[in-house]
Amino acid sequence: MKIPTFFKSIFFGIPIGITVIDSVGYVARVDGISMQPALNPDKNITDYVFLNRLAVKSYEIKRGDIVSLVSPKDPTQKIIKRVVGVQGDIILTLGYKEHVIRVPEGHCWIEGDHTGHSMDSNNFGPVSLGLVTAKASCIVWPPSRLISVIFQ
Repeated sequence: MKIPTFFKSIFFGIPIGITVIDSVGYVARVDGISMQPALNPDKNITDYVFLNRLAVKSYEIKRGDIVSLVSPKDPTQKIIKRVVGVQGDIILTLGYKEHVIRVPEGHCWIEGDHTGHSMDSNNFGPVSLGLVTAKASCIVWPPSRLISVIFQ
């Protein structure tokens, strides 16, 4: 029996697509105001960013990177925040239980750009690098906000 071309395409296409998404990256919608003004600069604009999984495979995350991660408060939720501190950095916190903290090894300190309107490390403390899933590489939509690189 000969398999129709359509089914062959699906049979090979789906695993290839899943592999690309799991290992290279994907486009994701950014919801909320916590990253304003860098992302979603006003309430009428919703940004879509390319989340690069390859960029975080070696856990080499730098201050200033915008990353996607599994929320330490709710493992079913993904959040996007800016890395403010990496292991060894001393951070002055905003409302965390300690006013000054040294970021432990294997962790980072993340915050939203819109201070006071973000669920971030000021609420739950340093974040394990193992929770970081991708780095936001560029805004891909809307066309008026198309930026090749968000932040170097």
